Amino acid sequence: MAAKLTTAKATELTGTLKHRFEKNIGRHTGILWEDVHARLKKAPDKLWSLNEMEASGGEPDVVGKDDKTGAYIFMDCSAESPAGRRSCCFDSAAWEARKEARPETDAKSLAAEMGIEMLTEEQYRFLQTKGKFDLKTSSWIQTPDKIRGLGGALFCDRRYDTVFTYHNGAQSYYAARGFRGVLYV
Repeated sequence: MAAKLTTAKATELTGTLKHRFEKNIGRHTGILWEDVHARLKKAPDKLWSLNEMEASGGEPDVVGKDDKTGAYIFMDCSAESPAGRRSCCFDSAAWEARKEARPETDAKSLAAEMGIEMLTEEQYRFLQTKGKFDLKTSSWIQTPDKIRGLGGALFCDRRYDTVFTYHNGAQSYYAARGFRGVLYV
């Protein structure tokens, strides 16, 4: 499961997150960094997951606060689907189904290893209200069991100033398709 960051790495990551938070204040109007930081200090496992998001190119940032739990919502805010999470099929069953040219990993397994969740379609569309993302790439999203049971999976992108949801075979993978994650802290 999640490892604990060294004090030096935790300090470095916290500095990166604070800088991004302050630079993109429009993503989290009314939220104070001091409150976010206090929650992060109490959750070293979440800080580890945020480090995994950062290391894979996700540029995580606060995009809101859950009204029910009080948790701060971090999402990948990189302009394009995180570079370190591309070229992966949808899930382990899709990976197993590929007899040739298997990618290194699959999106759902990698998300679980990182301690994050893939975005739902609703979350993806919410993220797009915070900026313009995936103008050149696309991102796998959580897929309803019925669609997945028939061999498909869903992904989204933004083209023509519109967010689109598409389908593909779950075993497919492309250099320009990865996934975005969400983490509640």
